Amino acid sequence: QGCSILLLGEDNVSYQPVEVPSSLPDPATQDWPTGDVGATGPVPSEVDIAALDGALDWAMEQPQNTRALVVAYKGKVLGERYAPGFTKNTPQISWSQGKSITSALIGVLVQKGHLSLDDPAPVPEWQHPDDPRSKIKVRDLLNMSSGLDFKNWGLRQDNSWTPENEHFRIYFDALNVFDHAVNQPLEIPPGSEFRYRNSDPLMLGRIVRQIVEAEGENYLTFPQRALFDRIGARNYVLETDPYGNFIMTGYDFGSAWDWLRFGLLHLWDGVWEGERILPEGWVEFVSTPAPGASNKNYGGLFWLNRGGSLDRVPEDAFWAAGFMGQTTMIIPSRDLVVVRLGPSPGEYNTYLNEVVGRVLDAIQ
Repeated sequence: QGCSILLLGEDNVSYQPVEVPSSLPDPATQDWPTGDVGATGPVPSEVDIAALDGALDWAMEQPQNTRALVVAYKGKVLGERYAPGFTKNTPQISWSQGKSITSALIGVLVQKGHLSLDDPAPVPEWQHPDDPRSKIKVRDLLNMSSGLDFKNWGLRQDNSWTPENEHFRIYFDALNVFDHAVNQPLEIPPGSEFRYRNSDPLMLGRIVRQIVEAEGENYLTFPQRALFDRIGARNYVLETDPYGNFIMTGYDFGSAWDWLRFGLLHLWDGVWEGERILPEGWVEFVSTPAPGASNKNYGGLFWLNRGGSLDRVPEDAFWAAGFMGQTTMIIPSRDLVVVRLGPSPGEYNTYLNEVVGRVLDAIQ
């Protein structure tokens, strides 16, 4: 479970951490895509490899602290670059890319028949006739359109934050993050507006824990068993609050090839080597603009280019995104996945637009 922030005066977490075993063999002994054998292949004739190499070299030369950059085309690794000290298997802080993992875990539970998108969110504290939160649906939480009053005021000019900022407190205050989210009142009608609030993926995380434990399964090993092992992702580390709740709105680590496989799962419509992991239609849902997203830039815990914010990238692109430029971009129309990790200092979207644009220019 990595590390946890504790309350002042505490010297240990308030739950029993567990080892997270993997059922996977050494990737060097297993065929791609679940293993590494055959990850690359002959360069397709439509690829200008010199132009692609130039694009990747240019990306690494920019002052964006890129530590890993990987391109997969037609299901194979086409090119990759790493900063000194980093490899394809180095877990890196991925920040809000973890929100997209939460989306996928909900998809796994939908595929298993535990939930559907239009179910009222199964939160016992909300299920009272006079509680307006009872009208929040699972899809509203995935669309970050729950309407919960969960303030996200950003930072002061001196980079400090206020205790009233509910969105940030989960990262610094050693809270029970699920209780923090569940106890917030409704501010606006569910489904009416997309607002980037940590409350919604946290509530989905709470629902995951609730369902998994009701089935008698171990919550802390569930993501590895139910998702990561099934797609060959061997290096994820999901950190928790002091109470054993995954904080997948920020404290999650994954390697470049972990995220590449996660992207390929979505490129392939939730099917991995013939096995359906995410339900039919799930990828279409997460890549469709939320009803309350006026700029058409957000779907089901994935960012979208439907509004054309990245002018060198096709409009069907969607991506998991995290603080300081962590990105796993899926472009179905070009059969492409691009992963970029590292702490970018700013102006990241301009950089991302140019990097992906140059990669696309190399594949005619």
